[in-house]
Amino acid sequence: MGDTPERLGSETPMVGMETSLKDGLCMEIDPSFRENVATAEDWRKALDKVVPAVVVLRTTACRAFDTESAGASYATGFIVDKRRGIILTNRHVVKSGPVVAEAMFLNREEVPIYPIYRDPVHDFGFFRYDPGAVQFLNYEEIPLAPEAACVGLEIRVVGNDSGEKVSILAGTLARLDRDAPHYKKDGYNDFNTFYMQAASGTKGGSSGSPVIDWQGRAVALNAGSKSSSASAFFLPLERVVRALQLLQKGRDTYTNKWEAVSIPRGTLQVTFVHKGFDETRRLGLRNDTEQMVRVASPTGETGMLVVDSAVPGGPAHTHLEPGDMLVRVNGEVMTQFLKLETLLDDSVGKVVELQIERGGTSLTVNLVVQDLHLITPDYFLEVSGAVIHPLSYQQARNFRFHCGLVYVAEPGYMLFRAGIPRHAIIKKFAGEEISRLDELIAVLNKLSRGARVPLEYISHTDRHRRKSVLVTVDRHEWYASPQIYTRDDSSGLWIPKPAILPEASGPSTGVSSNIQPLASETVSSIADTTHAEKTNQDDKLESTNGVTVMDTCHEHSRNEPDITIKKRRLSDPSANGIAASAASLHESEDLKMEDSDTNGNEISSDYQDTTAVASAANASFAESVIEPTLVMFEVHVPQSVMLDGVHAQHFFGTGVIVYHSQYMGLALVDKNTVAISASDVMLSFAAFPIEIPGEVVFLHPVHNYALVAYDPSALGAVGASTVRAAELLPDPALRRGDSVYLVGLSRSLQTTSRKSIVTNPCAALNIGSADCPRYRATNMEVIELDTDFGSSFSGVLTNEHGKVQAIWASFSTQLKYGCNSSEDHQFVRGIPSYAVSEVLEKIVSGANGPPLLINGIRRPMPLLRILEVELYPTLLSKARSFGLSDNWVQALVKKDPVRRQVLRVKGCLAGSKAENILEQGDMVLAVNKEPVTCFRDIEKACQALDKSEDTDGKLKLTIFRQGHEIDVLVGTDVRDGNGTTRAVNWCGCIIQDPHPAVRALGFLPEEGHGVYVARWSHGSPVHRYGLYALQWIVEVNGKPTPSLEAFINVVKELGHAEFVRVKTVHLNGKPRVMTLKQDLHYWPTWGLRFDPDTSMWRREIIKALDCSFIRAS
Repeated sequence: MGDTPERLGSETPMVGMETSLKDGLCMEIDPSFRENVATAEDWRKALDKVVPAVVVLRTTACRAFDTESAGASYATGFIVDKRRGIILTNRHVVKSGPVVAEAMFLNREEVPIYPIYRDPVHDFGFFRYDPGAVQFLNYEEIPLAPEAACVGLEIRVVGNDSGEKVSILAGTLARLDRDAPHYKKDGYNDFNTFYMQAASGTKGGSSGSPVIDWQGRAVALNAGSKSSSASAFFLPLERVVRALQLLQKGRDTYTNKWEAVSIPRGTLQVTFVHKGFDETRRLGLRNDTEQMVRVASPTGETGMLVVDSAVPGGPAHTHLEPGDMLVRVNGEVMTQFLKLETLLDDSVGKVVELQIERGGTSLTVNLVVQDLHLITPDYFLEVSGAVIHPLSYQQARNFRFHCGLVYVAEPGYMLFRAGIPRHAIIKKFAGEEISRLDELIAVLNKLSRGARVPLEYISHTDRHRRKSVLVTVDRHEWYASPQIYTRDDSSGLWIPKPAILPEASGPSTGVSSNIQPLASETVSSIADTTHAEKTNQDDKLESTNGVTVMDTCHEHSRNEPDITIKKRRLSDPSANGIAASAASLHESEDLKMEDSDTNGNEISSDYQDTTAVASAANASFAESVIEPTLVMFEVHVPQSVMLDGVHAQHFFGTGVIVYHSQYMGLALVDKNTVAISASDVMLSFAAFPIEIPGEVVFLHPVHNYALVAYDPSALGAVGASTVRAAELLPDPALRRGDSVYLVGLSRSLQTTSRKSIVTNPCAALNIGSADCPRYRATNMEVIELDTDFGSSFSGVLTNEHGKVQAIWASFSTQLKYGCNSSEDHQFVRGIPSYAVSEVLEKIVSGANGPPLLINGIRRPMPLLRILEVELYPTLLSKARSFGLSDNWVQALVKKDPVRRQVLRVKGCLAGSKAENILEQGDMVLAVNKEPVTCFRDIEKACQALDKSEDTDGKLKLTIFRQGHEIDVLVGTDVRDGNGTTRAVNWCGCIIQDPHPAVRALGFLPEEGHGVYVARWSHGSPVHRYGLYALQWIVEVNGKPTPSLEAFINVVKELGHAEFVRVKTVHLNGKPRVMTLKQDLHYWPTWGLRFDPDTSMWRREIIKALDCSFIRAS
């Protein structure tokens, strides 16, 4: 096991298992070597003919499938039929799943190519192309001569080695009987064949290169190599020649187009290995059998075929065992792979008789030869980004499972969210046993959006135990509806069709945890003075047997009575739980829901008594008060909408309930837990064992917090009365030396607290920009403590009475090591309650912003006026050195004797109203002649603008710049709390308007700003052509794209397979012009937009290809 790993010869090395000791042995069964009399001139003439027929293949695996992941790579192929346009290369280049490919000839002419055959087992496949498309190059096909291979033959490997266009590597064939290389435990491997070996030193990109002799004939096909040696592995061509002849014959039967050609392939689902006679004798081979085999075999035969494994459920399972030695097939002595495979390919569907020896005993078994193509999947289900298909023979052999089981090639989002890994086998879904893909589709057809159902799976790494998880069907339209893709060998494409009836998955609206389709709701506006009414709903949770990640699911009785929301006057604060003042906003008696009946009151009382006894055992008074208000957040971000530079897909964090009424609940959490609004949020409550969904309703544009709404009726009568809101205490502000209680939740929902001392109540944050710009807290003063629970523990800071003075929030930053390495890091600090209470009061009492549907009621959301300038504090002692006058120093000290600081400008957000007015280094001394010393002063000044009627939204700032005191008018910007609400996926990249973290860099392209590339997908056109993230697209085909709307108007006019000229500007300001080929078949252009009227993310198709018109070329 200490030898060097082997790899496929593709662009990306695929390191697998080590070779065995016998790889260094050479068995003398090769043809006799004919003396090589080739001269340099002979090689020159041969290469002159061969090189033009060798092409560089640029392939893109559009989806993960079977053993392959989605991705783009370079490889090599060569022309084997010029008239018909056939290219030979490796199977792992042709791919077993959807592939888009192009061939580049020696003169740089590029033509599209389409797969016509990939062998189910051996590492070869064919592409086709239009010979008429090559107009400016003279070339000839390369003949195949498998009979010319012999030990000692001098060869040349011509191909795209190491990514070079043409490389010619010399070598000498050393072995013709090497075992097939083993690349990966869970990937593609060739078997039941010999390989050739030579020390030619091929590397990435040379897959599919011809191995030629001095006459210009291909004697083998380059396939793989060892990762740290010069050894290369070549596939013999005998079976390649047979497949090519069948393709040629099939093509000739059609005059104008390609049609799928059947190439018979038979199998017993058995892996054989060739072992020497010494080894077979130790396995129990009888002497008379050995003598008979030696006599009947070709001269020089040194061994026999021995069973290595049989796939469960296959024809040979229970009939053949490892160690069985194959003697005869249909009465004929069989010691070579080629002879056995030829017989099986000619006997598909027939019975063959095998004579074997097992431990010295002769046995005869009759087996049916199975069609290899029937156990090679040619279709897959794509749902929520997941690729699921029947388990292939390749992976069944690797994992020792039955062929045809439901196999997860790529978990996507829905399955990833449930913790299901790649290569999983689904065994049970929604209580029904699953053994075939159509059974899984049938279950999906019954589920509604938002349904939560159990799923059981097994994996090859832990095959003897089923794992149970809870799968949540996407509520929002993150992905297209489920599709079944089926391979069409005539066109070379995979054709999609809907997998689920359109009416089966109706979307739900608002915040709800229902599994059943939701009834229609009457939508009201909180601004109306008339009565509002909400229809009765059955908001009870579906009882399941699933286990969530945090094991907090509560099986809720479906016999509990419905909670009817009664009519109330919206203008009356007491009617819907809206308090008249901030002090009374969170009184628990005003926020509890009415119990639906007496029985509910009794259950609630019993539960509260039980939890009170449990919590009182070790808790402080502050902990016991705050525990019913705590909630654990679990957040998942879909890959299809990773906006605003969000750096991960899965987040945990502790939040606190700040509002809880009969109609709406609001929980507060930091933005390192809820980073963007395009996410799925699940809430688990400390006071009551239940998990329900939430919806992001407000993301503060500056401060590090978000507000998430939930439906209190989803808690049930008991839960709604047990859970309550915390009381915020914005005043008085914390001071140095104050005692506070730090209270939070562990991952197991255990409340933890400790008493701490405030060491710094006004520490200014200074967080640098990350490599990929994302939200970072700026213009914030935070609270520091002497002791806490570490950087991953968040919660709240309370006084001894349990009133919340600050939230203990998690902040994200990036630590950089040297020039090219960095690491994400997080830390925790306190955010004062005043930053939250002001926004919360506006939401509850009714704001002046655009409405948002929350639990069926439209509520106006607040708009915030902010100065889009990044500031940082400088000590007055430093400011004096810059020339600040004594009068201003004294005025600032008088204003704030504790901080003794002045605010300086670090930079303005690009595109803000303050840009080009304030400059870096400016000291902000006063607003409206009133001295300012902290970020809070600037916020108050902006808020005052909203209350003034004679303002144009500008602040009168007094600044100190380069020794001079200047008065300037600086515009402010109004921002909502929605975050990014629209994105477009074009050619596999996610495009959005530049978000604040990008604008905070202080730069937008001069060419009208442009749209920003946030992410890109593997296997997409942008992956193939190199249009990656962190840049703006400013022009498409010469047309400016200053906004997302302008970009959509341009790209929706582009056609399928059309080359597009794109002008980009990188974050570093470097412009670039590139071209890419649009692929609407696998990568349609679509948009995602948040709809505030339904609180749903809606998917819209901008441009797609009608697959019903696809025809073979």
